[in-house]
Amino acid sequence: MPRLEPGMARIRVKDLRLRTFIGIKEEEINNKQDVLINLTILYPAVEAVRDNDIDHALNYRTITKAVIRHVEENRFALLERMTQEILDLVMANPDVRYAEVEVDKLHALRFAESVSITLAGHR
Repeated sequence: MPRLEPGMARIRVKDLRLRTFIGIKEEEINNKQDVLINLTILYPAVEAVRDNDIDHALNYRTITKAVIRHVEENRFALLERMTQEILDLVMANPDVRYAEVEVDKLHALRFAESVSITLAGHR
């Protein structure tokens, strides 16, 4: 993850728990499972800080709603694909300079809480 530079803000959305179809086994194809999503987003916040104006801030609610809608309305065979599609949604906002997305598939392995994939993008 890049170092936080002056004037930049880091937004973290932690433990967004959603249900979706994820996997390749018949049981996974036919039944929704819980996934846990964590987002880290860096954007220039000088104007938002200076003006105390929502119009100059990155709207994390809008981004999160788009992620929720996308994950809950689609099916995914692989965690890699789901993670990349979420990253693409976040990076579609032109104010985002860097984003990191981690998706945990809960109870994917016996004796493990989860298995996760993390992908990042920057401009």
